[in-house]
Order: sequence, then C-alpha cells, then structure tokens
Amino acid sequence: MAEMYDVVVVGGGPAGLTAALYALRNGKTVMVVEKSVFGGQIVNSPKVENIPGFLAISGDEFGDLMLDQVMKQGGEVCFDEVVKVESDGQNATVYLDMGEALHSKTVILATGTTHRTLGLPGEEELIGKSIHFCAVCDGSFYKDKTVVMVGGGNSAFVETSHLLDIVDKVIMLQDMPYFTGEKRLLDSVLARENLEAHVSTKVLGYETKDGKLCGVRYLEGSEEKVAECDGVFLAVGLIPDNKNFADVAQLDERGYFLSDEYGKTKTENVFVAGDCRSKSLRQVATACSDGANAAIKACEFLR
Repeated sequence: MAEMYDVVVVGGGPAGLTAALYALRNGKTVMVVEKSVFGGQIVNSPKVENIPGFLAISGDEFGDLMLDQVMKQGGEVCFDEVVKVESDGQNATVYLDMGEALHSKTVILATGTTHRTLGLPGEEELIGKSIHFCAVCDGSFYKDKTVVMVGGGNSAFVETSHLLDIVDKVIMLQDMPYFTGEKRLLDSVLARENLEAHVSTKVLGYETKDGKLCGVRYLEGSEEKVAECDGVFLAVGLIPDNKNFADVAQLDERGYFLSDEYGKTKTENVFVAGDCRSKSLRQVATACSDGANAAIKACEFLR
C-alpha cells in the first residue's frame, strides 16, 4: 500500500469504480475500498438491458468488467469497511474496520444505498431470482406474466407504470390505508386495466413450489389471502448508510449526502458520488456520471 494516496474511493459500485477509473486516467494513485461486493447492487440482476453499449449483460459480469478495467489501469482495491473519515481539508485519514488506516489527499464517498426489505423468511434467498427492486432492470423477465408490487409511494408507482407495459398483470399491495404517491401519477397508473391495487394490507410471507416463488401471502383487513404471481418487486424504501461520515459531508433529513452535481461537500477534499447522495434518479448511468464528476473535481483539487 502507498504511504499517501491521491484518492481513496469508499465503495466499489458503478459510481466508485467510475470515479477510480477517471482518477487513474488522470495519473492519480487510487485505492478503492469495498465492504461487500465489487459492482454494487447491480450484481444481483441476472440480466441488465439499460447500460449503454450492452444489448444485455448480467450485473455480475458488468461489475467484473468494471473492476478489471480499474485494476488494469493500476488501481488498488481492498475488501474492508470504512468506519470513519477524518480530514483537515488538505489531507484525510480513512479508518478501516479491521484496524488499518489509509492516508489520502482526497476521498470520494460512493457508499450507495441498500434496498429496504420486508425481512420475511426465505426472502434473502429469492432476491435477484424472483424478488427484485428495479423494474427497468428486471421487468423484462416477466413479459406476459403476473407480478406483485409491494409499496404505494412514488417509487412504487413509477416502477409499476413501467411494469404494466410489459407484464400481463401487476398486483399492488400497500400497507397504509391509502397510496402516498403524487396524485397525477396515481391517477394515470390506477386507471390501467391490468393493475389490481390493494390498500391496508400486510405481507405475511412468500409461497414457493419446488424452490420457485409462486405467490405472496398477505392479510387484507382480517382476511388472509394469496396473490399468485411469478415475481415480486419491492418498493418499500432505500436505506443510506452515511451516518459515519456526517463529520465531513452534510446529510439531509433522510440521511443522504448533500452536494452539488459535482459531488462537492462541506469538506474541501471530500466528494460524494452515486446513490448515496441526494438526487432524483438512481440508475447505473447516473451513478457513473456522478463518479466521473466527483473524480474530475478531486483531480482539480489535487492540481
């Protein structure tokens, strides 16, 4: 490991790996720290069709290609969790969970988010196979089939709108007594003939047959029901995990990083990129854009 890196990137998803690539191509020394899996959440998608340049590619393969590209440019990587970042505005110390500390002139936080789940038995094993979070990414697997959408806010209705053009039927389950999305969006989606919408429900569990999802068991009022389906999409919220970095980057009321589009924060040599920052659209393409912007600004700072 270097005594002092030009850039330490926290997070090895599309935003973090793009940031690393741009910094490396500007001649900077780079370390990427990832606590889970390089490639980020996209690796859970068996087939992705909305990444420019690829008609279709698995998320796992895409993540591997990005990591390989960074390493071939001379980037260093390590598996560990960053627990704290300290900075005096000119130099930073990045503390790792396993006890080591990295020293760097700049830091790019690309920590991403995690999708909120229902925490039901068997859910973890079904994620990426028949439980999904992104209709744009995975909706095409269910052409002319039936899916369940769990959620009733803006995100759920945007995802459902996309699914309704692909699948035979969407069954929407909302735990509140009303839908919370914007009225215009609700009106347009609820008018679709292939949507079946329910409020005041509670999802109880997943039904499987021979290891494959075949339904969702839920409570509506006092009656237990089963929605037969081929797949499930969850839109019950995202969880940013940024609280450990609040000293160097301001958070909004939901815990996302506040920054401009270039990822600049309240600390001069700390930048943010990707789904972890407050923004309106969270997709692979926008994550890569964020990573490029943050890296260019970090390089400008270094100059």
